[in-house]
Amino acid sequence: MANTYIDTNTLPRTRLAGAGEMTEVLNNQLAGAKNVVATVHWLNTGDAVDAGAADVHHLVYVMEGEATIALNGATHRVEKGAGVYLGPSETARISHVGAAPLKLFHLVVPKQ
Repeated sequence: MANTYIDTNTLPRTRLAGAGEMTEVLNNQLAGAKNVVATVHWLNTGDAVDAGAADVHHLVYVMEGEATIALNGATHRVEKGAGVYLGPSETARISHVGAAPLKLFHLVVPKQ
């Protein structure tokens, strides 16, 4: 299998109302990934990302900055290096907090 280099800084970003900017960094078109999609999100003050959906697994990892993760009725303050795994039908809201921008890695894998 060949290696594929993906420069995430040069991929086009999409602005999402209230959820900052995002770009897909792993998918079928970029790397031949047929069952996996990964995105990078950049959030600023007031931005939040909702993660979770039926029949898929989610992994959200904090690459830079600080956030709160609302999960199962509790809110957890997290920073670089923290993450959350969501199984099928679980949901979470990740919100920007702190002075610096927030950068998230979000991996979505179908339920097998």
